[in-house]
Amino acid sequence: MRRILRTDRLVLRRWEAGDREPFAALNADPEVMAHFPAPLTRAESDAMVDGIEARFEGEGFGFWALETADTNRFIGFTGLAVVRFDAPFTPAVEIGWRLARSAWGHGYAAEAARRALRFAFDDARLDEVVSFTSTANLRSQAVMERIGMVRDAAGDFDHPLVDDGHRLKRHVLWRITAAAWHGDHRRTARMESR
Repeated sequence: MRRILRTDRLVLRRWEAGDREPFAALNADPEVMAHFPAPLTRAESDAMVDGIEARFEGEGFGFWALETADTNRFIGFTGLAVVRFDAPFTPAVEIGWRLARSAWGHGYAAEAARRALRFAFDDARLDEVVSFTSTANLRSQAVMERIGMVRDAAGDFDHPLVDDGHRLKRHVLWRITAAAWHGDHRRTARMESR
């Protein structure tokens, strides 16, 4: 079953053929890709979509294509992925997002990430989810904090897939456990019912 996840403003769904062109444009944007080693070519972008879809089939989750609910406009991705490199915190599942510049500043990343975390803990029954990014990527770190993740400074690491000496080599690690997620949502529900 190809499950669709929804929020008030967003739809998280499996990828469609029409997503490839706007996704390639997003991946070719130097500002969007500022915290990655390089922008992606169209072939690399398409290969990424193929890999995401294959992981959905194998693992039951992945990076969902993200669109606005009112216009059905593709704006990027948000979702979950098994970390595929060795690090002190692996094995692990990460949460990640990548949005077109036109979608920045609207709170979409945090809104979609919260929905992905709900799936992670309520449906996939994961015990913990991590997120990581280069030390300079303060925008993504702000999203991590907004969705309830906690910085694990002792877990910061040199990304093994980034060349030594590269400005993006050092990464920060953030975590959230199922217990913390459920506890936070129970507190929020109690406060809202008052």
